[in-house]
Amino acid sequence: MRADSMGWILWAIGASVLIQGCMCSAVRTNSGCMKWTEGPRNDVCCEACNPGHHLITECGPELKGLCTPCEAGKYILKPTDRQCQRCSQCVGAQVMEKECTATTDTQCACKEGLTCGDAKCSFCVKKCDKGHEPTEKRSCRPCPEGTFNDKIHQRCKPWSTECQHIVTKGDALTDITCGNVSVDSSKKPGPAEQEWPLSVVATVVLSVFSIIIILFITILAKKNSNKKKEDIKKPITLTPIITTPTDDPRTLIAVECSFHEAQQEQGSRSELLGSRDSSGQFIA
Repeated sequence: MRADSMGWILWAIGASVLIQGCMCSAVRTNSGCMKWTEGPRNDVCCEACNPGHHLITECGPELKGLCTPCEAGKYILKPTDRQCQRCSQCVGAQVMEKECTATTDTQCACKEGLTCGDAKCSFCVKKCDKGHEPTEKRSCRPCPEGTFNDKIHQRCKPWSTECQHIVTKGDALTDITCGNVSVDSSKKPGPAEQEWPLSVVATVVLSVFSIIIILFITILAKKNSNKKKEDIKKPITLTPIITTPTDDPRTLIAVECSFHEAQQEQGSRSELLGSRDSSGQFIA
């Protein structure tokens, strides 16, 4: 009996604690404070308010007095800020794209032909075409020499500098077209690349051999030419022509004359020798 009564008592205490915790959590959730801690003297301190709420005071006896929602026409971004910001207004060339909420500002855009001048689109400027860029004076200017722009309302970019071979020169709209040739050092040479040095060596050898043959022929021809010149300069020795007797009367007469002349010459020599001998005898 006592055990049953004790069990009922413990069950009632647990249920009461659970109900109080749920009620306290519900009250605190609706208070506007998202994250809090226990402070001194049983106070609570809010570390971050719920979205769309701003902080009034950090610590207090109740959570509901620590944070409060932003007023209409205002918004807040940080959960620890103490003040809400006034929503922006789209004026002039601006058009509203999204309305302001308690957590986001108004999002504006620009009319056709214009574009936002900054990230928040707080003002509008003329939209610059390709090949142009916006200036600080909210106008457009052509891309300077050496730069290009291929997008709408963007800054001009410099031409490419890492280019081994220029195929097409750049302009205000396009970049330089490069024809880079990448060589893979790990790639093995093909059959044609391997045969190339052999063909070069063979060509060089044949050329040298041809030059040697031409020089040899030239030297030989020069020697033959010099030999012919020497032969021409040598005196020509005339050999007596002995003709055989013939029946021609003219020939016979010439032979007879030659014979008589020879006899006369021989007789003269004999007489000369005889006179020399006689002279010797007289002297003796």
